Amino acid sequence: MDTRFPAFHPNPAKQGVSIEKAKYDLMREAILEVLKARGPMTFMKLNMAVEEKLRGKFEGSIPWYYVTVKLDMEARGEIRRLPKVKPQTIALA
Repeated sequence: MDTRFPAFHPNPAKQGVSIEKAKYDLMREAILEVLKARGPMTFMKLNMAVEEKLRGKFEGSIPWYYVTVKLDMEARGEIRRLPKVKPQTIALA
C-alpha cells in the first residue's frame, strides 16, 4: 500500500490533495535541486527544467505533480513567489 502525503494549498480557503509520498519526495527534490542550481525561475521555466530532470524517472503527469507539490512547498514556506513580478517567478524562501 502506498503511503499518502497531504499536499496543502497556500490559499487556506482552498483544499489540498493527498498524493503518494514517494512521488511528492521525488518532485520536491527536483524542484529544490533546480532552484538551488539556477536561482529564481519563472513558473514555466521551472516546470520545463523539472520535467527534463524527471523524464523517464517519474510515473504520472509531471506537470500535475509539479503544480501540486509547488503549491504545497509555498504553503510550507520552502519556496515563494516573488511579489509584483510577471510572469510568476519562483525562488527559494
